[in-house]
Amino acid sequence: MSRPLLHLTVAAVLYFQGRYLLVEEKDKSSGRLVLNQPAGHVEENEDVISAIKRELQEETGLSLEPDAWLGISQLKAANGHFYVRVNFVFTPTKLPVVYQPQDSDILALHWLSLAELNAHPLPVRSQLVLDAITQFEQKQLLPLSQIKNPIIHSD
Repeated sequence: MSRPLLHLTVAAVLYFQGRYLLVEEKDKSSGRLVLNQPAGHVEENEDVISAIKRELQEETGLSLEPDAWLGISQLKAANGHFYVRVNFVFTPTKLPVVYQPQDSDILALHWLSLAELNAHPLPVRSQLVLDAITQFEQKQLLPLSQIKNPIIHSD
C-alpha cells in the first residue's frame, strides 16, 4: 500500500474590530480568483509557529504573534493530495497604519465580517476557510502551550 502525498500547512484566522483578514489570490489549479486566510506550507526545518508567522508576514506584511490555535483541519484534494492544516488565531488590539503583501501571488487584502464574506462575489478557496472561522466564532480556542517545541534528534 502506498502512502498519500501529505502536505503540512498553516493558516491564520486574523480577527480585528469585527472583521477577518482574507487574502485574494489566484487558485493555481483552477485559475480562478479566490479568498483565503493567509496560509501556506511549512518549510524544511521550520516549526508550525514559525511557519505561520512567516506566512502572515509574507502575505500581509504584518508581523504578529499568534494568540491561540484552532486545532487541525484535513482536506483530500481532487488531485489525491492530502492537506493537514494547523489553524492559528491572531487577535491584535492595534495594527500598523501601513502594511501590504510581500508575496506577489497575493492580489489584495480584504477585511470582511462573516456576513460580508458569505455575500462576497469571490468564493473561498476551500471549505477549510469557513470551517476555521466557524471554530473561531464558536470560541474553540486551544492554548499555544499545547504545541510542544520541536525535539532535536541527534544521530
